[in-house]
Amino acid sequence: MSAFAFPAPDVPPHRGRRADAVVDHLIELIVSGVVQPGKLLPVESALCEAFGVSRTVVREAIKSLEAKGLLKVRQGVGTLVSAQESWNLLDPALLTAIVRHDERYDILDQLIDVRTSLESSMAREAARKATPADIAELRDLMAQLDAAVGEPDLLDDIDVTFHERIMLVSGNQLGRAIVHTVHAEARRSPRYVGHSALKHRRQSNRQHLAVLEAIEARDPDAAASLMAEHIATSWQRRRPAGPQRPAG
Repeated sequence: MSAFAFPAPDVPPHRGRRADAVVDHLIELIVSGVVQPGKLLPVESALCEAFGVSRTVVREAIKSLEAKGLLKVRQGVGTLVSAQESWNLLDPALLTAIVRHDERYDILDQLIDVRTSLESSMAREAARKATPADIAELRDLMAQLDAAVGEPDLLDDIDVTFHERIMLVSGNQLGRAIVHTVHAEARRSPRYVGHSALKHRRQSNRQHLAVLEAIEARDPDAAASLMAEHIATSWQRRRPAGPQRPAG
């Protein structure tokens, strides 16, 4: 196992931000594949020199990267880059970098799988638990979606609120937190958000309405099925041309 050399970026003068700059740069090197799992980081003094920062800043950065699952400090060996299986994919900074380098869209496809599974389950629960006030709020959001169909950016924001409301009604706090984390970071990527034609935005609104009507009708199975179909087909419309995931 050997250490690697790398060009370090300029770092800001504030110490807290300096540690963040070191963390972000090392995340980029690791996620991009420039630095492979199993490699040793340079020793602490070399990192200090490379980044032009103090030992305190380097130690803070290493501790942060350990918490993200990217590094493992071994006594008598050094600081090793961890295997991908150890990475905390729900960490916002790490997930952002992974999405940015997801050339085959594997992570984005997996993100859709997670959303489909969790949000369909939460739509099922919402159909069981929704109060008249909840239905009224969803109806109001549906009206806003229809009114904003010609304004993609506004429509996207209302779309997120509509899904968020269904998750809140379900009462599944953990599921909502997971979806919120992965979806919020993915939405930073133009490849995930995409650009939909007007006819597709209208189709998406019809799917939202179908989910709402199933919830209002107290039909858990239909609500779950329609939500799963909506998320999957919306992604297929937006998904960039490129490698397709294997069938089955």
